[in-house]
Amino acid sequence: MDPVGQDVNLNSPNKGLPVEHSAGLDGFPVEGTLGNSGNPLPPGLTEEEAEELRSELIKVEEEIGTLRQVLSAKERHATELKRKLGLSPLNELKQNLTKSWQDVQTSNAYKKTQETLSQAGQKTSAALTNVGSAISRKLGDMRNSATFKSFEDKVGNMKYKVVGPRGDEGMNSTSPTQENPPF
Repeated sequence: MDPVGQDVNLNSPNKGLPVEHSAGLDGFPVEGTLGNSGNPLPPGLTEEEAEELRSELIKVEEEIGTLRQVLSAKERHATELKRKLGLSPLNELKQNLTKSWQDVQTSNAYKKTQETLSQAGQKTSAALTNVGSAISRKLGDMRNSATFKSFEDKVGNMKYKVVGPRGDEGMNSTSPTQENPPF
């Protein structure tokens, strides 16, 4: 016999017997109504069996309500115990986040990523050092070049023409005067 088509409700009087599956729930009474009230019975179900199933449904729904009440009471009790222990939802969240972060840090993926980033950082640092050295060397070479020396001489000549021979003395003084304002 196919187990899918069997009644598996342990409290059912039809336990283990084949069950017919209907496409809809048209034949079942609406919750809260008793008796047949004009609803036809599903095929293969007698009035006695339907009444038995209705009473079983009522019992199961009452058990569900009771279990909800018990669960609610247990949740309130757990909340009260946590309050007495000083465990607030915020503290629990902090503990969960801390534990999760520790789990992440101990994971292989995190360790491999950290290793890779460390190596990339070292290589980047070395590359930037090399670039900085190359730029310094090029600037030094440029400063010693004939073109730069010619440019430096031209700027010096222009300064001499603008400021005059006394301009060097005024530039070296530490206190600005009326004749040589600081700007």
